[in-house]
Amino acid sequence: MKEISLDQINQWIQEQRVFQLIDVRTAGERAQYQIGGENIPFDELMQRKSEINTDRPVILYCEKGIRSLLIIQRLEALGYSNLYNLKHGIKPYAEKLLK
Repeated sequence: MKEISLDQINQWIQEQRVFQLIDVRTAGERAQYQIGGENIPFDELMQRKSEINTDRPVILYCEKGIRSLLIIQRLEALGYSNLYNLKHGIKPYAEKLLK
């Protein structure tokens, strides 16, 4: 499984690299803080997998990186190979986001 840091995501944005960003947390968690992207909650993602791009990198994130890791494992078992997990989840970055 591929991992990516928030610094790398920011670099991709500066480079205008095309990718999909998916927050797999609940709407309530997302309301506290987030880094953007689409919100497809963990419990819904497998039913909504058709919304995941297959022709570009896709970064999934959650609070600690566990739920996004589980979803990535499930999707990779179905043949997805373009997925990245936000390393350690969004929690380590929360302080910066809330400032």
